[in-house]
Amino acid sequence: MRLRLVRENTTIDFFSRARIWLGISMIAMVIAFASFLIQGLNYGIDFQGGTSIRTQSETPVDVAQYRAALEALDLGDVSIAEVFDPSFDENQHVAMVRIQAQEGDERIATETIDQVQAALRTIDPDMTFPSVESVGPKVSGELIQTAILAVSLAVIAILLYIWLRFEWQFAVGAVLALCHDVILTIGIFSELQIKFDLAIIAALLTIVGYSINDTVIVFDRVRENLRKYKQKDLKEVLNLSINETLSRTLMTSMTTMLALLALFVLGGDVIRGFVFAMMWGVLIGTYSSIFVASAILLVLGVKRDWSKKDPSAGTKYGHIDT
Repeated sequence: MRLRLVRENTTIDFFSRARIWLGISMIAMVIAFASFLIQGLNYGIDFQGGTSIRTQSETPVDVAQYRAALEALDLGDVSIAEVFDPSFDENQHVAMVRIQAQEGDERIATETIDQVQAALRTIDPDMTFPSVESVGPKVSGELIQTAILAVSLAVIAILLYIWLRFEWQFAVGAVLALCHDVILTIGIFSELQIKFDLAIIAALLTIVGYSINDTVIVFDRVRENLRKYKQKDLKEVLNLSINETLSRTLMTSMTTMLALLALFVLGGDVIRGFVFAMMWGVLIGTYSSIFVASAILLVLGVKRDWSKKDPSAGTKYGHIDT
């Protein structure tokens, strides 16, 4: 007996409220963009420049005590946060100390790191430092430019691919859906002030790939059905195509989400931001492939003059003996 998330031959009308879905998406994008302009992103060391020191101690973390120990060093903006994780032992207390890049220094001095570690050991002589990450101001600026370029080139490459494989209306719908996913992902990170670093850029590129894969599958079925049902209205063809691929879409999304949920709970705080971005991307990517990309295609319309069959169809490998 096969597992089915949706019954066979579903006839859900996804476009009865198409304008409402597009309106909700536009409002969400405006809120995300406004949050980015007003709050900005909580940039990690990768983009901000500075030093991130992870401490581990058997003594409970007292943020005020940590801050008092570092005040004498006059390091400028210092951020101290206790790290919680269900996988930690009962006597394992972890904190993350972030120190801004020092003005005029191309890279954080080793002496500065040694001074910070010595100051923190006055709280607990047995304190250890599992990881120390340092990024200079110049490098962090270059990383921001490279990250923007990487995401932009990915979207442009996908636009060209869809344009060549389908008609231009499909390409516009797919790329606008991708922009929708990226903007809302950046927006949620801005609103919740979750640390935004290079791992999140990797998540964004993965989300772009995941979302476009789902959209292409739907669009491929749309194109097949446009040829098959030449007299049907475009709205009917879109509804039929989405219903036919709905089981596959939900199964893929749910199995991916289960794996990500396990990583989110058990993977530790180091990859939690990346996993959160992926989980959000799966949700928003599934939504956009159904309600955004297809709705835009419905608004733009599509050429239906496919009455002539390709004479080479099905004969590409006819010369090869079986």
